[in-house]
Amino acid sequence: MIAPRDTVAVRPALEVPSGMTRRSFFRNVTIVGASSAVALGGLVKLASAMDQEHEARHEENDHDSDDLKKGDRDILVAAEIAEALAVTTYTNIINAAPFFGRLPSADQVYLVAAREEEMAHYLLEQEVTDQFTPFTSFFYPKKMFAGAQATLNTLVTLEDAFIAAYLIGVRDFSTTELRLTAARIMGVESDHRTLARVIAGDVAPQDGGPIEKITGIQGVAEDAAPPNNNGYERTLCWTKIHQAVNALLPFVDSSAAKSAGFDTSKSYPFEPFNPKLPSPLGDFISFKGC
Repeated sequence: MIAPRDTVAVRPALEVPSGMTRRSFFRNVTIVGASSAVALGGLVKLASAMDQEHEARHEENDHDSDDLKKGDRDILVAAEIAEALAVTTYTNIINAAPFFGRLPSADQVYLVAAREEEMAHYLLEQEVTDQFTPFTSFFYPKKMFAGAQATLNTLVTLEDAFIAAYLIGVRDFSTTELRLTAARIMGVESDHRTLARVIAGDVAPQDGGPIEKITGIQGVAEDAAPPNNNGYERTLCWTKIHQAVNALLPFVDSSAAKSAGFDTSKSYPFEPFNPKLPSPLGDFISFKGC
């Protein structure tokens, strides 16, 4: 079994100093979590309210957090939530899913690499917004991590949502640099979706494999073969970031989770760490992409 990189107690390397203290951050998280009226764009609006507590910071590529337009910040905060959820998902597949250890080593390596990449995405977005994700723990569907089918269905569902959300960024970000960055991240999320479907055929018999059908965000059971079954990425007909936020609500809000039939008896914490990307050639480099 391939173990993930240890989490760290210190602040991530890419994180920059902020006027927001950890106490004020957790106070805001409590306010968000306590609201039973969280819905659609409300999650992003509450997250954006934390702007009042961060310091001005100058970015080399002119992406000062104070200069971000509201629409840009809303997309980036939603993306931070999504990436924190992705990191938590991959972490618990690696650490807690019984089927993980019976996967071929190539699949294990993929899952470990995906975790590193999602963490890198989160840190980049946090660096641009100069604020934390407003949600630090997540709910999941029943049998998540315990059953391979439920886990892969959820993983593909999330990657479907991430792809569509970053396509909204490609559409709506106010600068070419941010749109390019969204496209670059979206391409990696597409890699993750395909490779999650590759795993279906490698699930061991004692874990219910090989899995022949995967159900993603559209609620349709699709053949796992071929795993690269998209000629074009799916937009899910989303045109506004609140649609992506709404899709994530059951993962972050207990009332929405209960309504969706998720397991609300346990939540899983987001545990940041310092990522190490599989290849330096695939690192961020700059907002211009070169």
